[in-house]
Amino acid sequence: MYETAAAPAAARRPLAASAETGWLRELADGDGLTGFMPPALPDAAWVLHSMYEHELAPFDMSYVEYRRAFLNSRSTDPEIVPGLDPAEVFTDPSNVFAPSRGERPGPRLRRLRWAELARRTGDPVAAEGRLPCHTSFPSLREQGGRPLGITGPSEGSLDRADWDRLIEILTEHSPQGADTRCLAYYTPLGQGADDFENLHVRAGRLADAKALYDHPDEEWWTPSNFWAHDRSWVLCTDYDLWATKLAGPTPLVEALLDDSQIEAVRLPWAH
Repeated sequence: MYETAAAPAAARRPLAASAETGWLRELADGDGLTGFMPPALPDAAWVLHSMYEHELAPFDMSYVEYRRAFLNSRSTDPEIVPGLDPAEVFTDPSNVFAPSRGERPGPRLRRLRWAELARRTGDPVAAEGRLPCHTSFPSLREQGGRPLGITGPSEGSLDRADWDRLIEILTEHSPQGADTRCLAYYTPLGQGADDFENLHVRAGRLADAKALYDHPDEEWWTPSNFWAHDRSWVLCTDYDLWATKLAGPTPLVEALLDDSQIEAVRLPWAH
């Protein structure tokens, strides 16, 4: 089942039996439609999906207002905001509804930490009793929606940079390192599928996990669940959330919280 690193990505991540998710179903006490959300094992932390801000921001306009002005301009490059190229706002200026592919934005956008935005707005990083999602930072919604110049976190998937770094941390803190056997489950919601009985699972090693982002047979970018075969840790990226939960041993969780690249927090009410 586990081939050499030189094998094609698809061959290194063969399909596995749906029954591999049985323990997750029991652990999370759910059907996994949006992902199996695990409890602490015995600890847990949440990776906050990345946001970015344009170097010219803040702008006195919301993203919705800018999109409306762009569509009404009937131009491929309107000067709606001086110095701001629409290509820096939309993934594809010819289709302003095109989703981001999870790649790092252009050179004039910098990482905007959730903690920094929370200090700016007065909103909590995560309101007590709630999980990071589209309801986060309510003061921004009250102002007419997401401000122009801030790219919202991806929903239901990590971006590539955070996924790659997370795999590196898991590798550093797994006894078998890169040879750690692991499995990945993808919700049917992200696959455009309607088979909710035969769950979609792939098997492989941590050494090959970064390649999942470009797997030719997967439409969704990162798995809904990703876990070590020995069940020592498990990730859950819920289809509806802006954060990924890592449940596992405390040293692994603390390494995640202390990492300089990833932004992670403990949410005691979501342990």
